[in-house]
Amino acid sequence: MEAIRQYDDYKEKIQGDDKIIIKFFADWCPDCTRMNMFIDPILEEYNQIDWYELNRDELPEAADENDVMGIPSLLVFQNGEKLGHLHSADAKSPESVKDFLQNNL
Repeated sequence: MEAIRQYDDYKEKIQGDDKIIIKFFADWCPDCTRMNMFIDPILEEYNQIDWYELNRDELPEAADENDVMGIPSLLVFQNGEKLGHLHSADAKSPESVKDFLQNNL
């Protein structure tokens, strides 16, 4: 997963014609650490999609404009539009992440 560290990079990435996934996280977040333990096989399964991660504490404006209240959250973007949002409460298992991806890609 490529890290997005600048707001301008975030804005550029979400404008693309292809769907992308951005994982919003924070270093202090235990649920984010838990997701990291099961996300690699999902990344491999969905390797046709570009995956990025964005530290919510480093780019709060990106989190705010997308209503990211809890972390980890997975958001799907295409052509500057948010197409899907897996909220933190629903992102606690590989099955819930896969269900979200199947319904939003």
